[in-house]
Amino acid sequence: MFTGLIREMGSVKSFSGNRLSLHAKHKAKLGDSIAINGTCLSVVSLESDGFTVELSPETLKHIATEKLTGNIHIEPAMMMGDRFEGHIVQGHIDTLGTVTSITNTGNSYDVVIAIDPEFIPLIPPKGSIAIDGVSLTVNDVMKETFRLTIIPITMRETLFGSYKKGTRVNIETDMFARYMRHILTTSTKKDLSWNEVEHISALY
Repeated sequence: MFTGLIREMGSVKSFSGNRLSLHAKHKAKLGDSIAINGTCLSVVSLESDGFTVELSPETLKHIATEKLTGNIHIEPAMMMGDRFEGHIVQGHIDTLGTVTSITNTGNSYDVVIAIDPEFIPLIPPKGSIAIDGVSLTVNDVMKETFRLTIIPITMRETLFGSYKKGTRVNIETDMFARYMRHILTTSTKKDLSWNEVEHISALY
């Protein structure tokens, strides 16, 4: 599990086949789970200046592989007893989004991202979302896009500063919204009673 707070900006040494080798200050251990641009990956080898992670064919199909070059976001998995910040992030990418506009509003930036309409129900206004692993709050949701407000420090310290119109991003929607949709869409009943709805809510 992750929080969506980027702990380090690492850089790519090489990306070939299913192996991604990184320069990083973080001292990983073999088998560690580490989120790279929001994608949970396993450490398969260690080097003096970083580590290497492995990407499965399934992962490669669902992420923006063109961004596995230059700088990348690194967040090690949470440890038991860590302070909980950000929001609950699993490192499971749901889909890709595309930046459609970035507007400087004076003391922040409005970023609008287009997404497959299928995933819009999983993005509630004022809800949580992870963009390339960065925990953010959704401001507005439209039919095929949503708007985020990015503060200057996030622009400076993350990949958001390099985004432009057309940039593809890894998106992980809110975990609870995802689970609730699955429960509701796979229910054998057409209508749920309020007692059933309250029971489902209590489970989370």
